[in-house]
Amino acid sequence: MFKGLGDLKALMEQAKNLQESANKIKADLEKKDVSASSGAGLVTVTVTGTGKFKEIIIDKTIINPDDVEMLQDLVLSAINAGIKKSKELLKEEMSKLAGGMPLPSGFDDL
Repeated sequence: MFKGLGDLKALMEQAKNLQESANKIKADLEKKDVSASSGAGLVTVTVTGTGKFKEIIIDKTIINPDDVEMLQDLVLSAINAGIKKSKELLKEEMSKLAGGMPLPSGFDDL
């Protein structure tokens, strides 16, 4: 048996283990939630660790038919904060998988 084939087999095993670990992290992240709010808590969103929105809560005191733009701005602000927190959670979990090595630059665009 050539030494190169043994190295290739070990590399393939590492890749398989890495994929299994990544799949487990993804499944775990689907069960984790992050929340973000805007307007001093008047609008709150809940997002899974994989970026799926689960809930938007709008305090009824902020609903003003004469100022819809403010409500829209608060909702967008909360959503963007939720997305950011979800990405940070994903990045944190994936960095554990990478063993402290820096993640590829594309992880900022998740």
